[in-house]
Amino acid sequence: MRSVIAIDGPAGSGKSTVSRLLAKHLGYFYLDTGAMYRAVALRSAREGLDISDETALKRLCENLDLQFRLKDGENRTYLGNEDVSAAIRSPEMDGLSSRLSALKQVRETMRELQRKLGSEGRVVAEGRDMGTVVFPEAEFKFFLTADLKIRAERRYRERMMRGEPVTLENVEREMIERDEQDMNRIHSPLRPAHDAVPIDTSCLTPEQVMKVMLEKIGKGYSET
Repeated sequence: MRSVIAIDGPAGSGKSTVSRLLAKHLGYFYLDTGAMYRAVALRSAREGLDISDETALKRLCENLDLQFRLKDGENRTYLGNEDVSAAIRSPEMDGLSSRLSALKQVRETMRELQRKLGSEGRVVAEGRDMGTVVFPEAEFKFFLTADLKIRAERRYRERMMRGEPVTLENVEREMIERDEQDMNRIHSPLRPAHDAVPIDTSCLTPEQVMKVMLEKIGKGYSET
C-alpha cells in the first residue's frame, strides 16, 4: 500500500511524537489509532457501558462520531463537536482503552475505520498493530522500542506536565502491566511486522528518529 507509513511500538517508545513530526514533515495525515481506542473508552465510560456486553459495545463503536481535525497546527480528536483530546489522556482512559483494545469486536470495528481513513494514502499510521494487521501492505513499516526505565521516565514527565499526581514507580508498574496486556492479548498482539525496521529510541531525540526513518524512506532530511 503506497504512501502509508506504519509505526508501531509499546507505550513510551516515542511513536506518537515521531509520527506527528514525520507526518508534518511529509505533509501526510497523522492517524493516531491510540486516540481512537481512547475515544471508545471515554464514550463507554460516560454511558456507563458494561464492556462485557458485546452487542452494546459493538453498537457503540459502529455509531461513534469520531473525527480528527487540525486546530492551531495540532491534530485534535473530536467526538461529535466536542474536542476530547485532553479527556482521553487521563490515567483512567489508559487502563480502560487497553482493556477495550483487547476485545475482538472493538478491534474489528476500529480496524475497518482505520483502513477507511488510510485508504487514500499519504498517511502516517501509529499504533500497535499497524504493520501487522491494519496495513500489512504498507509501503514502509517501523517498530520503535526503548528501555523500560526510559519509557517510564518519558511517560512520567508527560503526566507531570499535565498536572497529574503520579510517581515514577507507579508509572513504571503501570507500563509493565500495559506491555503484558498488549503483547499477550489474543487479538492483534503487539509485535513487530516481519518486514518492519526496528529503531531503539532510548538514546535518540524525536528528530534523530525521524531522520533515520526519512533515510529509510529515501526522502532526505532538512532541519527546516
